[in-house]
Amino acid sequence: MLPDGISMIAQSPQIGILLAELKEIRESCLAMEQEFGASIAQACPQSRRSVQNLVHYLAMRQHDLRDLQSRLASLGLSSLGRVESSALAGLEAVIAVLESLSGEEPPAVPEKMTPCVDFKTGPAILAAQADHLLGPVPKGRAVRIMVTMPSEAADSFELVKGLIDAGMDVMRVNCAHDTESEWERMIANMHRANQESGKQCKALMDLAGPKLRTGLIDHGHHVVHWKVGKDGRGSVLVRPRIALVAGHADMHAATKPLPPADAVLPTTEKMLRSAQIGDIVRVQDSRGKRRQLTVIQKTDHVCLCTCERSAYILSHAKLSLVRDGKEIASGAVGELPFVEEPIRLHRSDLLVLTKDENTPARRQRAEGPQKGAVPKISCTLPEAFSAAQAGQPIFFDDGKIEGCIREVQPDRMVVEIVRTGAGEAKLGSGKGINLPETDLGVGAMTEKDRHDLDFVAKHADIVGLSFVRRPQDVTELQHELETRGKGGLGIILKIESRQGFDQLPLTMIAALRHYPVGIMVARGDLAVEVGFERLAEVQEEILWLSEAGHTPVIWATQVLETLAKTGMPSRAEVTDAAMGVRAECVMLNKGEHILDAVHFLDHILHRMQAHQIKKRSMLRRLAVAQIAHATAPAGV
Repeated sequence: MLPDGISMIAQSPQIGILLAELKEIRESCLAMEQEFGASIAQACPQSRRSVQNLVHYLAMRQHDLRDLQSRLASLGLSSLGRVESSALAGLEAVIAVLESLSGEEPPAVPEKMTPCVDFKTGPAILAAQADHLLGPVPKGRAVRIMVTMPSEAADSFELVKGLIDAGMDVMRVNCAHDTESEWERMIANMHRANQESGKQCKALMDLAGPKLRTGLIDHGHHVVHWKVGKDGRGSVLVRPRIALVAGHADMHAATKPLPPADAVLPTTEKMLRSAQIGDIVRVQDSRGKRRQLTVIQKTDHVCLCTCERSAYILSHAKLSLVRDGKEIASGAVGELPFVEEPIRLHRSDLLVLTKDENTPARRQRAEGPQKGAVPKISCTLPEAFSAAQAGQPIFFDDGKIEGCIREVQPDRMVVEIVRTGAGEAKLGSGKGINLPETDLGVGAMTEKDRHDLDFVAKHADIVGLSFVRRPQDVTELQHELETRGKGGLGIILKIESRQGFDQLPLTMIAALRHYPVGIMVARGDLAVEVGFERLAEVQEEILWLSEAGHTPVIWATQVLETLAKTGMPSRAEVTDAAMGVRAECVMLNKGEHILDAVHFLDHILHRMQAHQIKKRSMLRRLAVAQIAHATAPAGV
């Protein structure tokens, strides 16, 4: 005899209605599996069940299940909120319970309805792929830590060893920076550190991809600047240190080591030989103000000075060396490094983009009724001029500047600035450009990427494919790896565009022909592309789809960024880092305090492991799940 509570549930008229609804959803899962039968068959053996489960999950998410979830929960049943890794098994379990409650004899389950994975095998497949791709998780946490390498990692074994000891599981090398020589030394340092520590840190190399950026700016000056630290009353607290050297102003290019300095002024050897400790060096800055530098240290190749005032010094500024009130030598400042002056933009300003990326930015006279100085700057992707259309939005510098395209010509584009935040915004060279509503029609791999892939195939454990937009991008990379005899190299798909997100289900199905594969939620560009207000829900959907495809996820971009750069985290980014426990890996970017950031993140992930694994979800209808095999590119 059933207990009273269960007996009441069994008598509920909802039982039959719920059974009918759930069986209808099950039929849609099986129908979609049949529709994508060819794609399932093309998946690699390790991922075939993952593609099946992903298809089942997509079929479920073509419905709004929130009301159904509430009715199931009101009966004390599973609300299907955690079925990502075993979608059909979750449905079958609830159907079985409802059939039992209804008193009906459950029919024999046809073989075609047998779930491809269950509550154990689904998570196990995901864990196995994560281990194969990213390496085993360290004791005490189920989430790995990835760290982007700064340039100094090439020459500092201590830095790399310290990061691995602190908890780094994956070293990320960005092919958009440094050279093959530096990359090779970074990875060699990692292998040595692994050997000494007994760790298994892996190397991911990110291909740069077709990043759209602003071109060069020729407006600026050859200048150095130093500042003086003062207290609230204006008294000097910290005096800047200025190094006078012979011939070259680049501290990194100096043939002999220089003492720590805030600025470097090249001058003549005669000036250096004549100087003594206590001498005064007089110079006039760019504003016509006289400055006095006091020599506090002298070697055969450098004079170290201090100054009581801030200054901007230009190339060829006159120098005089004074002792006891008398000038004993004179000279001039040598050639100083060029410092670009960014373009200053305000709301309603016009900005002209030009196709010629060799043309540095400059100011030109506007044509037509709106007279005045109009900024002009090139961009690095010529395809933008044939793909963009008037009326489409455009963003610069990670979304700090928003514009609207007003006019497009074969070699130029006129943009009206519509948002700059508070006051003016500054736009420099090498800043990112996003066209979220423009299909640029370019693949994810450039000629540089194909060249870099030769090195990556020989030295890396994993390759990152940037700006993935469509399934063909993945198949192209798979082909390039196979031609290099590296068909088994791990692949990470970086989702950082609106098109990449919209095409994610089909792209995942294509990617799962390969093993192992993972997904990086590249939240920087992605936030600009989909809108900051939508970022939270989009990253949730990527997490759901990835778990359904048993594909490990890397939670990336600006995690603990303030801590890594300044040594002190913000409250918001601590919470963000804690939520990384829902992924298989969390990525930290480089910064002066990166070692502290790795220690901090390791501690957070250890503590959060006892509180949360993934999360329960409300299953509204997903737009990204509305796919059909007829819309898939050939071979998907």
